[in-house]
Amino acid sequence: MTDFPFERLSRWPEISAPNLFAFDATDRLLLDVAAADLAASAPGDVAVIGDRFGALTLGAVAAGATGIRVHQDELSGERALANNAATLSRSDGYTNLPLEASVVEGARVVVLQLPRSLDALAEIADLIARHAAADVTVYAGGRVKHMAHAMTDVLGALFGSVTASLAQQKSRVLTAREPRRPVGNSRWPAREFHDDLGLWVCAHGAAFAGTKVDIGTRFLLGFLDGLPAAETAIDLGCGTGVIAAALARARPAMRVTATDQSAAAVASARQTAGANGLADRITVVRDDGLSGWPDSSAELIVLNPPFHVGATVHAGIAQKLFDDAARVLKPGGELWTVWNSHLGYRPTLDRTVGPTRQLGRNTKFTVTVSVAR
Repeated sequence: MTDFPFERLSRWPEISAPNLFAFDATDRLLLDVAAADLAASAPGDVAVIGDRFGALTLGAVAAGATGIRVHQDELSGERALANNAATLSRSDGYTNLPLEASVVEGARVVVLQLPRSLDALAEIADLIARHAAADVTVYAGGRVKHMAHAMTDVLGALFGSVTASLAQQKSRVLTAREPRRPVGNSRWPAREFHDDLGLWVCAHGAAFAGTKVDIGTRFLLGFLDGLPAAETAIDLGCGTGVIAAALARARPAMRVTATDQSAAAVASARQTAGANGLADRITVVRDDGLSGWPDSSAELIVLNPPFHVGATVHAGIAQKLFDDAARVLKPGGELWTVWNSHLGYRPTLDRTVGPTRQLGRNTKFTVTVSVAR
């Protein structure tokens, strides 16, 4: 794929920085290894899963594939692909689909950017083994430093043949063939009851923390009794929907919106709301931050912000969410945030949202309330 214009790809609307890129050596290697199958494919034969900003999808189109089915977990990735497709005049070469049977049904070639989570890989592999063609070839690539031997084991449990390429530019491709059709229903989404919280947590493979409750969220939940008497609330970056469920249960009159850009998170949060009998009071929305919300429209936002962009530690994603909260909150509205104490977000929250006070702090986390100006 040396003739594909990788350098024209953009990350937009995802945050940009000198150490953040729209493509990497894994994209190049995957396209090179799969090139012959992509060129020989019939319309609809090819599925792409985990493409970050469009390099795999648009590279596959350039290699000759047509009617490509694509699943991207992050909404910003879908939007970046659409932007890059328009730039390269290739918008008619693919269709975005959810992580369901339709994205791989009958597929003969699957190109996969390996997720970091083994659970995410297990769910994807299960879906392919169940629904792709019997002669499917899966090309799964990643950066060597993020790959584990257990990834081969996950694929080996569902495919009769799994081989690994030699590393090139610190990337490697696992090639899986001969799918073993699973017996019985899929185990996804997984679910777990937490006695101490009195809540079911449901999770698809790519959802952060799975069916567990991360310790930052657990710390924040201890302060919910002090919430203001708001009629509505937003769980921003909702993950599996634990905070949204706790809010709705603690305040029966409150209407809660849970929002996340991750398709796996949104699907998980809907399942969590339903499992706890709260589906009628929690609305789950897939959105890139609060891009779909009007200015000065929210009374209360609760946030446990990530501090990674993909595999890179980067404060930009938290700043983006703080900016969104500042825009969307009504004057006097409140942003409740839990954050890793070493990140020192309080001055940023003061500056971005409004006067910020500390509610609690332990050895790892700080909970603050910021009042919008």
